[in-house]
Amino acid sequence: MNILFSKTWQRSFGTFPLKDSVLEAAIAAAIETGYRAFDTAQMYENESTTGAALAASGLPRSALCVTTKVGVGNFTTGKFMPSVEASLAALQLDQVDMLLLHWPDPSGDNARSLDLLQEAQARGLTRHIGLSNYTAAMMREARARVSGPLVVNQVEFHPLLDQSRLLAAANETGIPLSSYCSVARGEVFRYPLFAEIGASYGKSAAQIVLRWILQKGLPITTMSTKPENIRANFEVMDFTLSSIDMARIDALNATGFRVVGRDKVPYAPEFD
Repeated sequence: MNILFSKTWQRSFGTFPLKDSVLEAAIAAAIETGYRAFDTAQMYENESTTGAALAASGLPRSALCVTTKVGVGNFTTGKFMPSVEASLAALQLDQVDMLLLHWPDPSGDNARSLDLLQEAQARGLTRHIGLSNYTAAMMREARARVSGPLVVNQVEFHPLLDQSRLLAAANETGIPLSSYCSVARGEVFRYPLFAEIGASYGKSAAQIVLRWILQKGLPITTMSTKPENIRANFEVMDFTLSSIDMARIDALNATGFRVVGRDKVPYAPEFD
C-alpha cells in the first residue's frame, strides 16, 4: 500500500503559512485530535518550529509521517543535498518520510532535480520521494526518468477546479495525487450546495468538500489554527457521499477557480 493511503495518514495537517507559537499550538491541537501526518516545506520557513513541536509531542517516530519539499532555489547540484540536510536538522529527524520537489524546475528541464531527488533517497535522507505541482506531461516525464516509485504529486485539488487530466495521468503513471488547497482557501463556502448536502449527513460544508476529495481517491492536507476546525477537518471518515451527491459536486468543476497560479507563483508551469 502507498504510504499516503494508510488510514492514519490520509488526513495530513498542513503548516503553511503558520510560524512560531501559532504553529506550535496548531500542531499540538492536531496531535491531540489524532493527526499523525504533517506537511511542511523549505519555502514555508517553519521546519524548525514543526520539528520542535513534533519532538515535544513525545510520539514515537514510527507513528509520524513527515513531508517536506525542496524549494526551486535549491535545485542545483551544489545546493540540493545541503538544503535537505538542513531541513532534516531543522526537523530533528534522520530522514523524512516523503521528500518532494516543491515545483517543476523553472528552466523547464526537470531531469536534474529528479536525479537529485533520487540521489537523496539513495543516501537515506528520505524514505519516499514525490512531486508537487507537476502537470500531466511532467508526470509522464518523471515516471520515465525515475527508476523507483514516486509516491505522490501534491496538487491543488478541490471541487471548483477540473483536474480530470491529472487524475488520468495519475492512473496512467501510477503516481497518486494528493490534495492541497482542499477548500480553495475558503472559496468553496460561496457555494450553498455544500451546506445543503451537509445538512442531510449532519456534516459541515467543509467536511462535505473534504469527503468528496477522499472519495475521488486523494489524501487531503488541511490547515487551521482553530481546534474545533482542526477536529472537524479530521472527522471525515465516518460517512460516505452518495453517487448522486458526488455527481452534484462534480458539476462545480466547471467553475475553473484556481488558488495558485502564475499570478502568485511566477515560475508555476502552464497548468492542465
